[in-house]
Amino acid sequence: MTRRTSWQPGRRFLLRVAGLPIETVRDLRCPDTARWADEVLSAEQDLLERGRELSDVLHALVPAADQVFPDDEGVIRRQLLALRRDIFNNRLPAHPADVLTLLATLDSGVAERAGRWLDDRRALAGLHAHGREVLSGELDRTRGALRALLQEDRLRHGLLLASPTLEARLEPYVRLGVGERPDKRLRKVERSVLSYLYRTACKTSPFSTFTGVALGAFDDSDDPSVRIRADWRGRVRLNVVVLARFAEQILTSPALRADLPVRLASGWGSDDQRVRYVRRWVTTGDDDAAVTFDAVKDRLFFLRRSGTLDRLIALLSERELRYREVVDWLRAEYDGQADAELCETYVAALLHLGMIRVPCLDTDVHTVDPLRSFRDALRGLDRSWAGELAGELGHAATLIEEYPGADTAGRAKLLRRLRASLSGAQRLLGAAEVSLPQTLLYEDADAGEDVSCGLGAWTGADGGALRSVERILPAFDLTLPQRVTFKGFFLARYGKGGRCDDLLGLVHDFHEDFFDQYLSFTAKRAPFDAQGNYVPEENWLGLEEIRALDRGRRAFIGRMRELWAGYTGAGDVVLEEGHLAEVAAELDGLEAPFTPQSHHLQVTSEGGERLLVLNRSYGGLSFPFSRFTHVWDDGPGLSDLLREQAVRLTPPGAVLAELTGGPVTSNLNLHGRLTDYQIVCPGEASSVPEDRRIHLDDLRLEHDEAADRLLLRSERLGCEVIPVYLGYLVPLALPETPRTLLLLSPTSMAPLDVWAGVPHGPAHQGVTRRPRVRHGNLVLARRSWSTTAASLPIRPAGTPEDEVFLAWRRWCREQGLPARVFATVSSGPRGGAGAKPQYVDFDSPLSLTAFESLVKSPDDRVELREMLPAEHGLHVVSERGSHVAELSVETFTTTRGTEENAPCPS
Repeated sequence: MTRRTSWQPGRRFLLRVAGLPIETVRDLRCPDTARWADEVLSAEQDLLERGRELSDVLHALVPAADQVFPDDEGVIRRQLLALRRDIFNNRLPAHPADVLTLLATLDSGVAERAGRWLDDRRALAGLHAHGREVLSGELDRTRGALRALLQEDRLRHGLLLASPTLEARLEPYVRLGVGERPDKRLRKVERSVLSYLYRTACKTSPFSTFTGVALGAFDDSDDPSVRIRADWRGRVRLNVVVLARFAEQILTSPALRADLPVRLASGWGSDDQRVRYVRRWVTTGDDDAAVTFDAVKDRLFFLRRSGTLDRLIALLSERELRYREVVDWLRAEYDGQADAELCETYVAALLHLGMIRVPCLDTDVHTVDPLRSFRDALRGLDRSWAGELAGELGHAATLIEEYPGADTAGRAKLLRRLRASLSGAQRLLGAAEVSLPQTLLYEDADAGEDVSCGLGAWTGADGGALRSVERILPAFDLTLPQRVTFKGFFLARYGKGGRCDDLLGLVHDFHEDFFDQYLSFTAKRAPFDAQGNYVPEENWLGLEEIRALDRGRRAFIGRMRELWAGYTGAGDVVLEEGHLAEVAAELDGLEAPFTPQSHHLQVTSEGGERLLVLNRSYGGLSFPFSRFTHVWDDGPGLSDLLREQAVRLTPPGAVLAELTGGPVTSNLNLHGRLTDYQIVCPGEASSVPEDRRIHLDDLRLEHDEAADRLLLRSERLGCEVIPVYLGYLVPLALPETPRTLLLLSPTSMAPLDVWAGVPHGPAHQGVTRRPRVRHGNLVLARRSWSTTAASLPIRPAGTPEDEVFLAWRRWCREQGLPARVFATVSSGPRGGAGAKPQYVDFDSPLSLTAFESLVKSPDDRVELREMLPAEHGLHVVSERGSHVAELSVETFTTTRGTEENAPCPS
């Protein structure tokens, strides 16, 4: 089959923009102290070089001293040698006047040189003393600047949600007088709030007002500049975990659950002996964590058929009943002779096992306002307790409505009232202990919906270097081996051209017979052995695609090793087109026919050259926007626009259908409806129209021999179904059935670690360095420095502040570090896994103190990366200044055969 590949960039982008302009952090620097430190270090270097030369001259004078003073029993000789050591080590001698008199006796020229050196050395000692005064004054000023910045709404509003405990402790620090130094407790507050301030001004991870989001569109220019509005609009929703706690409380109360409508779990089936359905387990998250969600697992489950169970299934198949009505029906089935408690126990067991469910208490993925939906469901029960609870939740909804428009003090008060209201609602239901998560609200800050910039400054119409790099991303895709393995399992079970009509059974067998054990093995796999050699992927089925993936990875690693071996120490490591082509050639045939990709990019310029920096890449549809659709769905209707785009992009003969993973356990998975169709897995409910629901028993999985790929096909629609996932929780956190079906989707995770498998060069004072890596104008890796905490110039507690600052300045100069970096401090064998980078400003003693507090052990791994874009290279501005920003962009690659596909339904 002849294949044609087309590529196009998305015309929309999501801008992630830091809440405060970069100019904010400049007032936290100590420029005079930095200049002083540089003067000291330059003077030290000059004295060190001159001292070494002078020490050689003094060494030559020792024989002359023995001749001039033959009877002094070596006293003069020892004095000369001691002087030589002092000068060589850049120390002032104990009696410099006596030393100069002695040298004048031996050699007046040497005495003159030594005198100049001693004068400059005394000047250096005076310069050291002057630094204490300079630093003290600037520390007072920067602490005053930090206290002033604590009045910034975007910082304080974010803190209220991210760390309410810290926010409540700020006032004593703010009230410090001029020149008043914080005590130990307030220094801890200072370090913590400084980290959040840097996050608000220097990073682009959306959370409340720390980082806002703006909806943009590319124009056809080459201008990368973007202007955003000064005023932002908050969009606030209740943490859906709160609703899960209410649902759990209601379901565990016999008196309350009696009023709930129950349904059979969707997707059940039966044979002569058993009833088959999907059972779900929920593991409650940690409510004390800042971010928490309930984990959901599912597994195929069987119940032995009985007359009672069959009749109950028939009853619930016809209509929806309340839980109490089911219990009463069960008693009536036995002419009232059955024990009421026993009937209750039987129905409770079916509820516990998931054979019957209460969908009205679930949070649907497409719910715009989960709290109001939950409240409306309670009102629909038409019971007094539900009405009272709905009233309390309505009061909570009112508080949330007021939240975005309130100032910091008002927001803090509303949060207290909200917690009290929700706690009271739980007690209303009879809770002995209140169970609420630490974070009650999630907020997204709308920085605008009409920003624009030039496509030519980014990918360009032809994709440029980004399109070229996309060809090798499968080599880094963490999910690709699993997708290939699933295909291999299918072919081993059904053969080429085979077909499976029982997807639920296939998923069950795949996990039971193969995949769970496969995952346990791959989780233990180290990508490289002790000698640094690449370790192939687990390939239990002997699949050629896995071997091709291994070859592609080896080709990339080998090329990077060659480039590193030939690196001269200057400039960037550059991956040429031919280097990528040889990797892509090994991966040929592993690409999906429809590949939507998302990239997080930053743009900057250096030396007149425009650079793009690639931060992260993902495979998936509408990924930049899905989490934020609620921000703009009452404006331009973003969800509708993205759904229309999805229809246009769908390959001929197919439909895109969303896999949700069931009820929402995290706000990260809430989003608008972005596809026309939804795959409804067993045990799930759906809010999309019935004719747009694709139930699992309508799907067949078959092998397309011509294209050598697996495809889902809907019997009802008569076309291919491409599953897509639109949530922000990693697919591995989803239940078993949707997670397995996503192995048939274009979802991917491809962290581009270009240095993996490439040995470090020799360390300099415990630090190894990596240069920047580029392909064309696309930066794939920033300059970096790796070390352990033991090699950092951290001084013991009680060391004078000027000595601490000077030690850091000396270390940075020795290692060639820029003034601003991002530092990742981590412990354990996995290095930086899970650790988040923190901005470090080497011109700010306060920043260095915050950095040092991250270090817990001398064995901690420390990774420093250059700040790129640097401050002078930012392209997003507001009325307040320049902002650190990142664009999330989409690209779409489609590979098709020459023959026409069947038409898809409208």
